[in-house]
Amino acid sequence: MSWLVTGGAGYIGSHVVLALQQAGLSPVVVDSLSSGIRGFVAPQVPFYQVSVLEREPLTRIMRDHGVQGVIHLAGYKYAGESVKYPLHAFEQNVTGTARLLEAMEAAAVGNIVFSSSAAVYGTPHEDLVTETTATAAQSPYGQSKLVAEWLIRDQAVAAGLRHTSLRYFNVVGSGHDALYDASPHNLFPLVFAALGAGNTPRIFGTDYDTIDGTCVRDYVHVVDLALAHVAAARTLAADAGLEPVYNLGSGDGVSVREIMAAVARVTGIPFIPVEEPRRPGDPSRIVADGTLAARDLGWSMRHSLDDMVASAYRASLSRA
Repeated sequence: MSWLVTGGAGYIGSHVVLALQQAGLSPVVVDSLSSGIRGFVAPQVPFYQVSVLEREPLTRIMRDHGVQGVIHLAGYKYAGESVKYPLHAFEQNVTGTARLLEAMEAAAVGNIVFSSSAAVYGTPHEDLVTETTATAAQSPYGQSKLVAEWLIRDQAVAAGLRHTSLRYFNVVGSGHDALYDASPHNLFPLVFAALGAGNTPRIFGTDYDTIDGTCVRDYVHVVDLALAHVAAARTLAADAGLEPVYNLGSGDGVSVREIMAAVARVTGIPFIPVEEPRRPGDPSRIVADGTLAARDLGWSMRHSLDDMVASAYRASLSRA
């Protein structure tokens, strides 16, 4: 039996595929390659350039490979850009999830692990976000992820689907030097790109009510995240109960200034960040509580901040 990974040629998806292989499971990848990279998927892994909007090909692939479950990572993941392109965000993340669920029902596939996002919380008032924190998504991206969660829950009631959704903030690091974060919007790629071009990375806001005045955010290593997806898949396949949602978080977070210091320390490139004014709407601190995921999925932060930076930097050099 195998697991279908949608978006398996992406940064996170390719790490999930690698974790499935290392766990002795059999991944099958579908990816439209709109942002994924074909070279991220090993030649021995079955690969199909198919969008989650294509119900019939998805059904056929699941039947042909005897798929027992889906790890759904495909989607449009840019919160800021989704404000400009809300229809595209909803088509990819909501309609795409609906088509995938239809294909799963047609192929009699009864398990799904959904890669959701902490963007469903918007800007929460509490510093430590739990699964009971009110959802108040503030971007079409966050809204579309929340609606996709609702779709999955409703289908579970209608068709007996076993499911869980994993919510997380900032994913960094690499589990293999050839697998890098290619996003033009994420902090680590932006910092490495600036250093590579001989420029100085920037910090936006140094007067927040935090330990060093800069924003504190939750960063998790992509390998730890991938292992949580595999643990969720195995648990669902064993017909064991899971909560509908889990936060994958550190519980304490890291400040932007701490990240900059780690980058300088690990790369050996000394720099003093340029300090810019705050950006509108940036909260001082958002950190997720991973207690439930630790209890049910064995979730833990196995990598230090230096591990995250070092692995991400090595991988970024492979792009050259």
